[in-house]
Amino acid sequence: MSINPDLQGRSYPAVEVYDVGREKIREFAKAVKASHPAHFDVEAAKALGYSDLVGPPTFAIIVAQRADAQLIEDPDSGIDFSRVVHADQRFTHHRPIVAGDQLIAELHVDGVRAMGGGAMITTRAEISAVLGDNQREKVATTTSSILVRGEGQ
Repeated sequence: MSINPDLQGRSYPAVEVYDVGREKIREFAKAVKASHPAHFDVEAAKALGYSDLVGPPTFAIIVAQRADAQLIEDPDSGIDFSRVVHADQRFTHHRPIVAGDQLIAELHVDGVRAMGGGAMITTRAEISAVLGDNQREKVATTTSSILVRGEGQ
């Protein structure tokens, strides 16, 4: 199956809340070798003005990839994950991610460009914190490009 060109312009709604916990931040920081004390010690984070531990800048990828999974798993997309190569990832932060946040991400397919037998797909995940009374606060925007290799590539 080839990549569906009608993916461009499609949106996938936020479906699952991601609870940001202290241990998740600590584990992620350790995995990416982020050593700032604000990722590990609550008092160090509070001394910098944060309410709790603060996630490293790339922590948003966890939530973004959950949103990306909706596209990858969409049977109408034509994407064979075994043929995917991650090409680019960018982050725009609107505010830091801190322990205690409840995050959701809405995914937008901003571009589908045929390349040989494959395609380059550009997505944008709008990550927000869920607040009371159905309110949301923008936290980060991630932009990702994947190359889906065609048959024989």
